[in-house]
Amino acid sequence: MEFKDLIYTEKDGVATITINRPEKYNAFRNQTAEELIKAFNLAGWNPDIGVVVLTGIGDKAFCTGGDQSADSHEGSYGGRGTTGMPVEELHTIIRDIPKPVIARVNGYAIGGGHVLHILCDLTIASENAIFGQVGPGMGSVDPGFGTAYMARLVGEKKAREIWYLCRRYSAREAMDMGLVNTVVPFDKLDEEVDIWCQEIMAKSPTALAIAKRSFNAETEHIRGLGVLGFQSVKAYYETAESKEGVNAFREKRKPDFRKYQPR
Repeated sequence: MEFKDLIYTEKDGVATITINRPEKYNAFRNQTAEELIKAFNLAGWNPDIGVVVLTGIGDKAFCTGGDQSADSHEGSYGGRGTTGMPVEELHTIIRDIPKPVIARVNGYAIGGGHVLHILCDLTIASENAIFGQVGPGMGSVDPGFGTAYMARLVGEKKAREIWYLCRRYSAREAMDMGLVNTVVPFDKLDEEVDIWCQEIMAKSPTALAIAKRSFNAETEHIRGLGVLGFQSVKAYYETAESKEGVNAFREKRKPDFRKYQPR
């Protein structure tokens, strides 16, 4: 299967899915999301594959969310996927394939990209990795796994801080709060990922699949909440308030959201 926005490889039982949009800091557009779904399906149901690794090309970014650039026809955060990018489906396939998915975070994991790494079973980060959400600063939000599931990982108070303040966190800070499993120097990242993959490959694939489904069962209700939430977010994205975030980003200025405060 040929991909335009991804590089897909299989080696020694490991499928590696690499977002290949370095000029956009590996931000995803509609085609990227569609290709990611196909790639996860390809790897997830291949009996020769035991582990899937998700990463981004280069040393700058893992993924920086939806492509907001002026030359992107989709042009907005992937949560608008109820009518555009199929981000809900992408979130679902990462959880649904019966193989462990490792996020190899090699740089910025921001916005929708931050949510993607959260949804992976494990996260291995390089020391130069940076984590954070941007939603409320861009006129956007993830009302499903990106909020509710994150709260399960880091606690309600910290999750609200991450979303309300839109700060940036180092790899070590992310590990301390439970978002990351381990942090290594960038030049050791591939070696560390390989070690984890080979340890997983030595385990019973059926037991791993049962374990993954068992872990997911406890938070599966979030999927339904997300579907409902994205319907309301869809309407929000059509408002001037939400569009102010995208316009400000493209015009390289600070957004003025307060003028839209209901009175």
